[in-house]
Amino acid sequence: MKIRIINQSSNPLPGYETKGSAGMDLRANLSEPLTIQTLERVLIPTGIFIELPEGYEAQIRPRSGLSLKKGLSLANTPGTIDSDYRGEIKIIMVNLSNELQTIEHSDRIAQMIITKYDRVEWESVEILDQTKRGSGGFGHTGTH
Repeated sequence: MKIRIINQSSNPLPGYETKGSAGMDLRANLSEPLTIQTLERVLIPTGIFIELPEGYEAQIRPRSGLSLKKGLSLANTPGTIDSDYRGEIKIIMVNLSNELQTIEHSDRIAQMIITKYDRVEWESVEILDQTKRGSGGFGHTGTH
């Protein structure tokens, strides 16, 4: 699948790090380092603009290494880039650690997964089909 992209940064295009990677790394597009305070949320530009085909979305997810090593995550995860959005992809990052964290230009800050979706049409009914689980949730199936 080919997707039209504009890269207004000096970074390489988003790419897969390994053959089995589902997500492509997005990099920070910064003119100077950005220090994130504890529990602070920041909006980090990437310089990337994409044109997704109708029926596709880009999901923006945290990078596991940043979460584990630095306590950095995304405030809305997964974030969704809709097929009709044409603005710059920006990452809402949050510092969940007890220390200041600094992001440098070109740091890999998030991953992007392109996925197909279906639109639904609701059908109002009075009763839903029964299942073994029923309305059980939040740990209902046990811990084994």
